[in-house]
Amino acid sequence: MIKSSELVLAPSGSLYHINMTGDNLADDIFLVGDPARVNMFKELFDSIEFESLNRELHALTGTYKGHRFTALSTGMGCDNIDIVVTELDAAANIDLKSRTVKTSHRTLNMIRIGTSGSLHSEIPVGSLVASAYAIGLDGLLNYYEHNDNQLEEAMTQAFCSHMQFGERFARPYCVKASQELLNRVADKMTLGITATAPGFYAPQGRNIRIAPSIKDLNEKLSAFKWDGLKVTNLEMETSAIYGLSALMGHNALTVCLIIANRADGTFINEYHDLMKNSITKIMDSLL
Repeated sequence: MIKSSELVLAPSGSLYHINMTGDNLADDIFLVGDPARVNMFKELFDSIEFESLNRELHALTGTYKGHRFTALSTGMGCDNIDIVVTELDAAANIDLKSRTVKTSHRTLNMIRIGTSGSLHSEIPVGSLVASAYAIGLDGLLNYYEHNDNQLEEAMTQAFCSHMQFGERFARPYCVKASQELLNRVADKMTLGITATAPGFYAPQGRNIRIAPSIKDLNEKLSAFKWDGLKVTNLEMETSAIYGLSALMGHNALTVCLIIANRADGTFINEYHDLMKNSITKIMDSLL
């Protein structure tokens, strides 16, 4: 039995943060950062069976063209992803009443649909990038037991050799996306490697009032290549989603709408319709 201090539940018996149980959860889950973005799914779903809102975590389960989906906001950063993905797995694979792991494993498909900044001028704002691999600069997976076969250790070693991080930095980790979801979802999208940073400003090479410790971070990231792909974009969640999903036996994929191009300095701040069209395209590909 898992102790109540380890697996924390709300008074209703649902998971403490996501406020869901396994019955509320579809097998196909969209993860979005912004709680308000979940409302786009309200506009697209034919019917809604469940909704909850707790802090920045807005959950919605309904049907689209007869297919059941869940949309769940995560907030920003890998620390939030640690909570969300762990509790999604618990909803699917732990009997919350007895606090014991179920004998049969339920596999979830987790698709992050988010926004990101491109590192290359040939990937303009408005593009969709599917993350074939994720590089975690956040260090989260270092806190979980795992073996080299579960992650991309050869890629990690090549990346560490390329970047030459100092000893004060967390060791990066590399994870591959679900090939099944790539095949189903990523047709005609740009494929690339997504670097996940532990922050938005200096960890992504921005210089506001405190100078970044790595002066040429983005240049070094954009020069790394693996499996015929280059680091295409920076964001703050994908590596944790991919890493935890790999360890827990789930499928994960990130598709990012590019709203900033770091190479040419362009940015779009009105992208509601582009995002809504992207969500529709991905849901249709999963039917």
